[in-house]
Amino acid sequence: MNTKIKSPFFIAEIGINHNGDLNKAKELIKLASDAGCDAVKFQKRDVDLVYSKEFLDSPRESPWGDTQRDQKEALEFGAFEYKEIDIYCRELSINWFVSAWDLKSQEFLKQFNTKYNKIASPMLKYTDLLKKVAEEGKHTFISTGMSTYDDIDNAVKIFKEQNCSFELMHCVSTYPMREKDANLKMINTLRNKYLCNVGYSGHESGTAISIAAAALGATSIERHITLDRSMYGSDQAASIDFYSLKYLVGAIKKVALAQGDGKKKFLEEEKIIANKLRDHLPKTT
Repeated sequence: MNTKIKSPFFIAEIGINHNGDLNKAKELIKLASDAGCDAVKFQKRDVDLVYSKEFLDSPRESPWGDTQRDQKEALEFGAFEYKEIDIYCRELSINWFVSAWDLKSQEFLKQFNTKYNKIASPMLKYTDLLKKVAEEGKHTFISTGMSTYDDIDNAVKIFKEQNCSFELMHCVSTYPMREKDANLKMINTLRNKYLCNVGYSGHESGTAISIAAAALGATSIERHITLDRSMYGSDQAASIDFYSLKYLVGAIKKVALAQGDGKKKFLEEEKIIANKLRDHLPKTT
């Protein structure tokens, strides 16, 4: 009996690479859809809860002004933008969801009833947010960058106590990540330690490491995407464009197909070749 091989769930992380422009967000969604991704993901913050007043008032030159507040507020979408995103994603039949960075933002996002939740690596230590997300009962992707086993233990305990479906995502939170820091064997380590599905959230500039993660059995792959890596934004350099994304999704599907079931087979096609290549060997009875 043939067993259908399941490809990793592919998440295109738009994050804040839309630069506060709804049309750019829609371009990125279309890009992800055309490349064959399963979902797109955004980020949501209440800047007054995530950052201090002193930080927000401090200088920062950006296309939107000369303070940190000008830049941070310009990158945030509100209800209107997310309603438009919801409509557009439905039209394209692609899932969308958001990683919240504070309790107010998580509460705000409940109105859209998305299928998934995400815990971003910086939020892994935010126990109140973990509990709030787990209480919703949606399948949740939990990134494990910039964390310790104690942090992961706490998150896993919370989601198990709430009986909330989850999978961990191996992640190294540098932008862009150096190849030598990838430590992909952590995918197996996390799987064996926590007895759960484990994906990979990558911040490298190329595609090879993500393909390798899929070959190691990652159940989900998340990569930042961009319209142009030279655009303004801290995440653009660690993102991939449409052509790299399309190649990556296709390659990962091939990797999933190539995994097989691990059982030795002597294919009919091989038998034909074997008969030719072994014709000179002594015949056995």
